Amino acid sequence: MNVLVCSTPDSASVNLKNAILSDDWIDYADFHGSSAFLKDNLLLLTIKEHHVFYDDLDKEIVKELGVIADNIIFLSKHKSASEKKALTVHPIGNWADAKLGGKDNELTPSSPHLMSALLRSIKKSAAHLPDYDVVFEVTHHGPLLETPTLFMEIGSTESEWSNTDASAALASALFSATENKSYPIAVGIGGGHYAPRFTETAISKKLDFGHMIPNYAIDFNDAEKLSSMVNKAMENSNTDLVFVHRKSMKKEQADVVKRAIDNAGASLIDSSSLELID
Repeated sequence: MNVLVCSTPDSASVNLKNAILSDDWIDYADFHGSSAFLKDNLLLLTIKEHHVFYDDLDKEIVKELGVIADNIIFLSKHKSASEKKALTVHPIGNWADAKLGGKDNELTPSSPHLMSALLRSIKKSAAHLPDYDVVFEVTHHGPLLETPTLFMEIGSTESEWSNTDASAALASALFSATENKSYPIAVGIGGGHYAPRFTETAISKKLDFGHMIPNYAIDFNDAEKLSSMVNKAMENSNTDLVFVHRKSMKKEQADVVKRAIDNAGASLIDSSSLELID
């Protein structure tokens, strides 16, 4: 079962919840004073706390509802300085200090198959919203959980957070996303926050992404530290494959990345070896 989580301090999260509940759901149980709704293999919960700071929510769900989630999907707003319109999905965790929930240098397990399937599904369901970029974001922020988790977000201003068309597109994507667990999984390394290379590859090729390490999180003077990050990312993505955005790096930076990947015992996967999605 996949568990959806609405956080009431987040206006986009609430609007997403309302869009999702426009379909037929069963009032399943009470969770923290709010109704928990059930539809097929989806359970929708509401929390009063800010989601990025709610560590161990998965344990509370087991304790109070007896539900062991396969994946947790937090419904959320996205905010950026550029104020770009965007529909995003991303894994969670911190490559360094925990500035927005979670713990320093700790990752929550990612949901590679589900997250990548959602990205592809959103791309289709939001085709009528050309002003919105449909993208991965790289791994960032909390909370810290033991269950595979992702954030699904609308950005980047109040206008988008309250946009019913954007909410409806994400709701539609949730119901139509189909995981293909035969696709290989890779950790992404390189690029910027919005991971254009990984986004493009996942949409067009048979490859699902787990955790993603952007250039800004890498100390290119410390291959040993990067090797540790790669190991942690692979462990929390259930893979030993790595996909590198080579063109986002200088040659000497790419050499450091290659050394770190070798030290981590990972295998590089190249876009040219991947099958196109029909």
